[in-house]
Amino acid sequence: MAMHTIELTLPGVFYQRPAPDQPPFKSPGDPVVAGETIGLVEVMKSFLSIEANCDGIFGRYLLADQSDVDAGDAACEIEV
Repeated sequence: MAMHTIELTLPGVFYQRPAPDQPPFKSPGDPVVAGETIGLVEVMKSFLSIEANCDGIFGRYLLADQSDVDAGDAACEIEV
């Protein structure tokens, strides 16, 4: 199997979890379906979903939770 990288399309702050008191959207080994939310980016107080663009097995996040990000940054890896 190969690793597929999900890249961000906008700058902002990246979140691995839907809320501070909740677990991350995905953990290593979790199944992933195309269109499923795997993270959030906050831009000017708006939260935008980052969605998987392929099916596979979640590998790992490549960005720390609540980190500043730019468009084109790799957010996570999915094994396809």
